[in-house]
Amino acid sequence: MSKRLILSALAQFTAKTAGRNMTKAAYVAVAAGVAAMAVLTAGPAYEVAHRWIEAVLWTCLVYFVFEWLVRLRHMAHQGRLSLYMLSSSGIVDAIGALAVPVALIVGVESRTAWLLSILWVLKVVPGIPGLRQLRRVLVLESGPLLSVLVIFLMVVLLASVAEYFLERDVQPATFGSVPAALWWAVVTLTTTGYGDVVPITPLGRMVAALVMISGLGVFGLWTGILATGFAAETRRDNFLKTWETVSKVPFFATLGPAAIADVTHMLRTMDLPARTQIIRKGQKGDCMYFIAAGEAEVELPGKRIALGEGAFFGEMALLGNSVRGANVTTTKVTRLLVLDLVDFRLLMARHPDLAETIDAEAKRRAQENE
Repeated sequence: MSKRLILSALAQFTAKTAGRNMTKAAYVAVAAGVAAMAVLTAGPAYEVAHRWIEAVLWTCLVYFVFEWLVRLRHMAHQGRLSLYMLSSSGIVDAIGALAVPVALIVGVESRTAWLLSILWVLKVVPGIPGLRQLRRVLVLESGPLLSVLVIFLMVVLLASVAEYFLERDVQPATFGSVPAALWWAVVTLTTTGYGDVVPITPLGRMVAALVMISGLGVFGLWTGILATGFAAETRRDNFLKTWETVSKVPFFATLGPAAIADVTHMLRTMDLPARTQIIRKGQKGDCMYFIAAGEAEVELPGKRIALGEGAFFGEMALLGNSVRGANVTTTKVTRLLVLDLVDFRLLMARHPDLAETIDAEAKRRAQENE
């Protein structure tokens, strides 16, 4: 029995590993391996626990080799071996499995070879959603970003030539050539200011001040472009998610694409776990809810009413400008679409048919509660 359980667990583990996404075990291996590599460079700590450190590193390496081989076999069975090997995930998996062994085979000193285990962190990169969003932002905003880059390079070159001309006679060791002055220009324009190279002539310092101010402007532009791009991408992603959710709610099924787009801008999604109170009796009503997925329960005197997917609640307080008349709690994991009071009134004005449906349902519920 125990052997069967072990084989079953191994089969499940292998099936999860065959996928191209990071598993929990892979995250643990990356964290443990990188931590062990860092301790490897600390002489006293390594001398005390070198066996444990090497054991952790070898265990992580064996795991990554096993993971790579499992994925190779899985992709070969699906006829996608070459596609996987040439993909970014396949290349990262190959590097993670082969970098350290190849270094050891060619004769690199052991502690130096294990430094290549830092490459294991690359395995985490494909699974970071924010990086995909960053890539889209960089593509969409490539024009403005390149324009700012050109400005950056122009300022760097102009500042380097100016400082070379002004400082070469008094500081030939540090400003004796334009390439030497480039280091100062980059450090100053990025507002890093190491202080290892400093202009000493009055005109040189004036140029330095202008470069510092220019650096604030250049990086402010870059930051603004990226922040605006991220905000736009976030709104786009949220809009698409909300659109998909809204289109599945029966209440909005009769609306056309333009109307759904209008409604989507008004709604926001809310994901709640089971047994979460959404509405408390006696509170002032400031929004209504549509159930996109899951289930909620309305607690009324002497009875409980279950509301399923497509139902809505909270409208009575908005229509009557009154307080909540009942407690509402989720009974399972639930996704809600929330319509705030101001948007509720706009929706009623723009879509009279929806207003009639909501009003009729509110009257029916009021009669039932009497």
